[in-house]
Order: sequence, then structure tokens, then C-alpha cells
Amino acid sequence: MRLKKKLKLNIKTVKNLHPRKNFELTRKQIGYIDRSDACQADYDRIGFISGLEVHQQLQTESKLFCRCPAGNFQKPNEYNAEIIRHMRPTLSELGEYDGTALMEFKTKKEIVYRIAHRTACTYEIDDTPPFHVDREALQIAIQIALASKMNIVGEVHITRKQYLDGSIPTGFQRTAIIGVEGEIPLKNKKVRLIQLSLEEDSCREVSDIGHRRIYRTDRLGMPLIETVTYPDMKNPDEVKEACDYIRFLNRSTNNVRKGIGAGREDVNVSCSGGTRVEIKGVAHTKWIPELCHVESFRQWALLAIRDKLTAQIAKANWKCSYVELNPKDFNFYYPPLLQAMERKEKLYAVNLPKFGGLLSHFTQPERPFYDEFTHRLKVIACIERPNMVTSEDLDDVISHHVFESVQQLLHTGEDDAQIIFWAPEADVHTALDVIEERALMTFDGVPQETRKSFVDGTTIFERVLPGADRMYPDTDSAPIPITTSWIDEIRQHVPEEVHTRYLQLKEWQVPEDCYSYLFTHNYYPLISKIVTELSISPKWVGVFFGQKLKHLHGQYKAINFDLQRIYDLLAFLLKEKIDVAIAQKMLNELFLHPNMDFESILTVLKFKRVSKEEILGRVDFLEDKFFPIRKNSIKPDKVNSIMGQLRTISEGNICLEELAKNITKE
Repeated sequence: MRLKKKLKLNIKTVKNLHPRKNFELTRKQIGYIDRSDACQADYDRIGFISGLEVHQQLQTESKLFCRCPAGNFQKPNEYNAEIIRHMRPTLSELGEYDGTALMEFKTKKEIVYRIAHRTACTYEIDDTPPFHVDREALQIAIQIALASKMNIVGEVHITRKQYLDGSIPTGFQRTAIIGVEGEIPLKNKKVRLIQLSLEEDSCREVSDIGHRRIYRTDRLGMPLIETVTYPDMKNPDEVKEACDYIRFLNRSTNNVRKGIGAGREDVNVSCSGGTRVEIKGVAHTKWIPELCHVESFRQWALLAIRDKLTAQIAKANWKCSYVELNPKDFNFYYPPLLQAMERKEKLYAVNLPKFGGLLSHFTQPERPFYDEFTHRLKVIACIERPNMVTSEDLDDVISHHVFESVQQLLHTGEDDAQIIFWAPEADVHTALDVIEERALMTFDGVPQETRKSFVDGTTIFERVLPGADRMYPDTDSAPIPITTSWIDEIRQHVPEEVHTRYLQLKEWQVPEDCYSYLFTHNYYPLISKIVTELSISPKWVGVFFGQKLKHLHGQYKAINFDLQRIYDLLAFLLKEKIDVAIAQKMLNELFLHPNMDFESILTVLKFKRVSKEEILGRVDFLEDKFFPIRKNSIKPDKVNSIMGQLRTISEGNICLEELAKNITKE
């Protein structure tokens, strides 16, 4: 009883604060801290857990269910036809509708597909049944499943997964489970894998404005694998580590696509008392830790909001009210609202009983609780942002006098909060439903939903989280038997474990800041070949690829020559008895002139052969000339000065480390 009184007192105190101060106070109340200051104890306190769904396009000639070329992309305005569709949900085998499908149907979207004849056929627009599954894609998927230590299924069964957002013209994605129950090793633990699936990729979104969404179909149907983990990660850094490992494992086969959009992750996050929330389509693994951190505390904040609300009123007794406003009765000066009035849109005020002090409650950095409403209005009611203001906006965009008048019209209570929104008349009913629905969800804590990610780690509502009801068999595709002999044949081409490669690089003393680049581009096999066949220092080779090549790769954005040429370059230098250190300068020219032969590159660099004896003979001369008094000194200024004088003729003729040792000899 005493605890309840104290809670009510805190709520009342919060309500009397300015929304900005309330936002900061509630941030402290839930114990939010920046990720840079967080430790494992903080994640244990809120019960952080996370799992992954890692998607990766496969390097195949054809798309998965037709023979159109894979990897040919349209330019922004390159298309030969447009097709318009309206999506409708279908019943599952159990006679139920999927929640996501119903939500998408409520949006009344007009889906436009821009089609280029060179990248699509009648299958993409659902006018032709699927062809047989691309054999190459299936083989690569099995290979990666084996590398993930999974059990391969005896038969591949194609199923349909509903997507009514328009990203697939059929309204469903064809997908098939290839392997189940595997594992990957991290530094301090193992993460279990649920399954690996082979599926067709979706369209690329061009725009989504109002009730009209536009897609390009060039990416549609490209083979894609999805690796799903159990929720075994207990902190954000483990999530990134697991994602990197799966990404490196996929790359190690050399059979997957690279570049923007070729790989993306869905991150599932929850906290104690919360629920699974899926952060969709994370493009860069470096974003993952911040996204996981912010999302887990967002859920923690929503649970705190729930507790504050339920301490005042029961869900069964709660009901919102609304009234249409006449703009002429108010003195508005907020530009988006004035623009909506010019468009003759309707203006409504909604009262949320007992929500006082909650709309300005902290949920994410610079995102209060009312942010949950505005993005649902955009997604479901299709009202472009900004689309609402509240009585607790962090910035005073609407005067208090306006809300006092609104409160009189709605006959509000002292503990209530209000939302004013504007919308075309056709969208008003949906908008009212959206606001009431999200307010009622507050009583349950954390809604199950899919969210869109941003670079700063925050997320916004994207759609309701799909359930099992959206899956059903594909009657157009027969089961595909997987024979033991075929699995054994594929097993012969499974690369060694990423963890084994990691340990080898560590043994070679290659700096760890090189590992990510080397694994991302799968340079390990070439490095190993150079070390084994050319007997060059593995540490030097690792640094050459992980630092020098990486720097030039970033500078020129692309590598326009076959990487085998690096092997040939080093072999050439050894054959000609030229010190391999000059390869770093030659690599610069190789980027600029990919087809130039190595002798010509040396000519461009003005390389001249000078014997080791002649170079070392100049050391005494330079010592006598510049350091006559300190001839036996080995101070850095002496070494650096002489090295600088001899560097030009030394590169390629003598190892610079050997030269430095000779200078420092007494």
C-alpha cells in the first residue's frame, strides 16, 4: 500500500514538470545509460537477450525460380512498364489471418512495380508458375549449411511466406529450409543456429508516399539465404560478433555477393517482461550494438510506462474520446498544421485518459513515448509526418492556450493527455483507430512489431510482427530430394572454419585490426597460398592485405584487377631478387593501371638496381658527413636521417629493416 502511494506521488510530480524536464527525469528513472558506459551488469539488470536472422545473396547466374539473370540492376528511371496491384490477405491452413497481412490491408496501398525487360519475366509479375529451383543456388545453400555444422534436410519443401507490403508481387515469398540445428563459435561461447533457409529476394523500394508505394523488380527473385540463431546473445557486442562470424562464414565460400544490399540482418531483441521485437534490414554490422542497446532500454521504458498507467486505471475501464476541431476557432502558428489547413485536411483532437506525464516519457534518445503514435499514423493511416502534436511535446510547437481550449471541448480530467492530428478525410477513421489501438497496447507493455533502424541507434515502427499464420505450402513446387552422395560431394568443398583461420592469423601475429577486412573479402586463402608457396613472412603479407590494400580499396572504392595479380606480383619480385617491400608502391600503380605489366610499373617508379654492398657502403659516408662527432651514436635522429637519405635507392634493393640494423651497428 505504501509503495502504491509513493508511485502515485511520483507520477503527479512528473505531470507538473515541463515535458522536456519530464523526458530527462524519466530517462534517469528507468536507469538508461549510454552504451559506451554500459557493462554486462546493466544488461543483466534488464534481462537483455537477442537473436539474429542474417540474409545473404548468393553469387549465381540466374534467379531462384526463373532463368532471368541475377545481379543486373536497373537505373533509377530505367523501366519498360508499370504494373499496379492492390494486396489482399488470404486465410492460412487453419482458417486464420496473419496480423501483419491485416495491418497492410488496412493501409489501402496502391503498389506500383517498375519493370525492365532485361531483369524480369512473367514469373516476377505472378503470371507464370515457378521454374525448378536453381541448382547452383541450392548447392551453395547446402555448402554454407554444412559449414555452419547443420543437419541437412532429406527433402527440400518450398513454402509460401505472406508479404502484403508489396515487396513481392505474388503477395508471398517462396522459401525452403535447407539445414537445421547448427552452431558457431564466438570468443567466449558458442551460439546455436536454428536453421538456414533458401529464399527469393524481394523488390527494391523506390518511394513510399501516402497510399502509393513504388518498387523496382530487378532484385526480385535473386537467391538469398537466411541464417537464424537462437536468442543466445546476452549483450550487444555478442550480437555483432555473432553476426560478423556468420557473415565471414558466408564469405569464406566465395559464392556470395558483396556490396551494398547483398547482405543485411534482422536483429531480434527483448528484455525481461518485454517481447521479441525485430529490427529489420540492418545494413551494417557496426550499427548493431547501438541498435540493440537502445531497443532493449526502449522496451524497459515501455514496461515502466505500463506500470505507471495500470497503477491508475484498468484496461477494461479505459476509453478515449475525440472531437473534430474547427481551425478558425484556434490561433495556430505551427507551419505543418497551417499547410494541412491549406490542403483542406480534417483536424481532430483525441483525449487519452490517465496518460498525463506519459506521452513525454523517455523511450529512446530524443524520442519520447508520443513518437510511437506518430510513426504508426504514417505507416498504417498513411499520413505523412509531421502528422500530430501533443499536449506534452518536448518543443512548444502549440501554445498552452490552444490545449486549454481543447481540454474544455473534450471535458478532460487533470491526469489526461491530448493528441491533435490532421489527415485527409478518407484517412480520419483509420487514424482514430490507430491512436486508440496504440494507447490500448500501452496496458500490455511492449507490442510485437518490426521496426526500421537508423544510424544513431534509434528505431521507428515499420509493421506488426508476423506470426506463424503467414506460412503455408507452395502447391506449385514439388519436393526436392537431397541424396547423401550429393551432400558428401558438396562437403568436399566446404572451407575450413572461420575460427581456425582466426587462430592461424593470431599465430602469424597479424594485427587484429586487419581481421575484419581480411574475412569480409575472404583474402585468407590467397594469403595462405602466398605464405605457403612463396615463403614470405605471414605477418608481412597479412599487414600488406589488411592495411595497405584496405587503404587503397577505400581510396579508390573498387579493385579493378584480379587479386591473383598480387600473388603474381610477389612471385615476380622474388624471381627477380627484388625486395618485396617495394610491392606497396607497385600496388598503387596497379590500382591506377590494372593491366600494366610489372616491369613497366618498376619503370614508372624509376626503380634502379643497386647492390646491397653499395648501399651499405654509403652508410659510413653519410655518418662521416652528417654525424662526424657522433659516429658511434645510435640515436633515432641519426637513424632517421640516414634512412631518409638512402630510402629512394634502397626500396626494392635491400630490406629496410636490414638497412636500419646496419646503421645502428656500433
